[in-house]
Amino acid sequence: MKFLRNLLASILGSLVAFMIIVGMFFIFMALVGSMDDSVVVKKNSVLELSFVAPVLDYTGKDDNDPFAALWVEELGLDEILHSIAVAKNDDNIEGISLTTGFLQAGISQTREIRKALINFKSSGKFVMAHSDVYAQRDYYLASAADEVYINPVGVLDFKGLATEVLFYKGLQEKTGIKMEVIRHGKYKSAVEPFLSDTMSDENRTQIKELITSIWSVIVDDISESRNITPQNLNIIADTLGGRTPEYAVASGLLDGALHYDQYEDLLKEKIGVAEDEELNYVGLMDYMQKAKLKKINKGSDDIAVIYAQGEILIGEGGKNYIGEKLIVDALHKAIDNKNVKAIVLRVDSPGGSALVSDIIWREMQLAKKEKPLVVSFGNVAASGGYYIGVGGDMIFAEPTTITGSIGVFGTIPNVHELAESMGVNAEQVGTNKNSVDYSFFEPMTDTFRNVMQESIEETYDTFLDRVSKGRNMSVERVNEIAQGRVWSGVDAHALGLVDELGNLEDAIIAAADMAGLEEYGVKKYPRYKSGFEQFMEDYGSVKTKIGESIIQEEIGTEAYKILKEFKQFTKQEGVQAKMPFSLNIK
Repeated sequence: MKFLRNLLASILGSLVAFMIIVGMFFIFMALVGSMDDSVVVKKNSVLELSFVAPVLDYTGKDDNDPFAALWVEELGLDEILHSIAVAKNDDNIEGISLTTGFLQAGISQTREIRKALINFKSSGKFVMAHSDVYAQRDYYLASAADEVYINPVGVLDFKGLATEVLFYKGLQEKTGIKMEVIRHGKYKSAVEPFLSDTMSDENRTQIKELITSIWSVIVDDISESRNITPQNLNIIADTLGGRTPEYAVASGLLDGALHYDQYEDLLKEKIGVAEDEELNYVGLMDYMQKAKLKKINKGSDDIAVIYAQGEILIGEGGKNYIGEKLIVDALHKAIDNKNVKAIVLRVDSPGGSALVSDIIWREMQLAKKEKPLVVSFGNVAASGGYYIGVGGDMIFAEPTTITGSIGVFGTIPNVHELAESMGVNAEQVGTNKNSVDYSFFEPMTDTFRNVMQESIEETYDTFLDRVSKGRNMSVERVNEIAQGRVWSGVDAHALGLVDELGNLEDAIIAAADMAGLEEYGVKKYPRYKSGFEQFMEDYGSVKTKIGESIIQEEIGTEAYKILKEFKQFTKQEGVQAKMPFSLNIK
């Protein structure tokens, strides 16, 4: 009787859940059906750019997916750039108002948006900027505007770049949970946080040189837009000369301090709208829906752009990580598509699995035998991200790209000390001498460490060989600039690790030239799961997400960040070709 009651309750619960999902489906369809009709771009409109979500190079949205507009977890850089380019020639758009704050984009992505705004201005239209708070990256973007304003009691951050690296040696000693480390390369400092409490001189040197190089690019760009010499910009940064609106205006970083209504009056004046009339704003998300219907690149032939973004892991892959299946399938589709005449691989990755990196590298070798293959590096293309890049015919990098990091390591978690302190003893039984190779509960044996070191050295030598052949350098020369060292795009270009400094559009143009195309369209790969499929997956993992949010709320954001970073290392499989540290440049 109890069994039947439970069975009926389960069936009833499933039916109710199904009805709720079906109901939500029809509600969503109704919303989507009316969405495009509600977006109207009137005469004398201002395109308002406010980036309300993290920016990825590519979100993989299907233009025919009716749910795509309802999921705004991330913004696609490709869609943002396309919308700005369409607005440039839209007679109804008079200018752009940039009102973003706390932009969630990488420096290279920010630079691409910045270049798009400068290109937009070449049409004779205006770009204006206003914010209550300018974080350093926000100001870098806003400095491309004709005029930049701030709230009279607002805040502007302009002090130079900095980053922070966390060290876990003390945490390991206190908890008894440690990471066994095997590495090659004196600069392969990804594992340094587990071996020391302090930063090595080599690591400090490479980080300082890296962020100094990136800062120089930022300063030069701002200098050109604001007509302030790089020397004076560095003096402003050193003296915090923009720390108040008054100082920022006096130093030339800003054009004035205005309340938002006063800023709107300036916009009206530029357009020729009376003060008592309303401005016609069109938001970025709405304009994206209109802009996607307009093609800028046209032609019967296509350039395929394949996006590889995120950490490199074993598996299918998705918009947040690179797996071998999606990338390999995308390469095969691009090769088999007769309309595709050339391929561009866009890489934004700190690296990861050396095995997956090599699988993708091999497919790149096969692909470029069929069609020209150009590589474009975004925010970061380091270690495994660089590994797959050297498989192309030509490499473009942004000046601010973080790249190189030619080196490998392995980390394996060990809980021997914790288990011993808790009175847990693990005993192993095997049939052969090496059948019990490693136990999390026992110290690593010399035999196992030697085998792992041998694997690391073999992978490193393979990595050197791939770079040597791809960049037409001797192995000895590659080894000199390798050792896990990271470089900016500027330095990588000087060293011969990349061919040209340029963005994705430059790489596409180069691919078209190699294929002999004057007119062409752009076809993007891969396609990720539809909005509805993703919703169904998320629906099933709600408890997990709730649990993560509760933990973060309880222990605090910074502590949660440490926990996640430590956990990420424990989940790595196999030899890693990965960027030497988690880098958050501020």
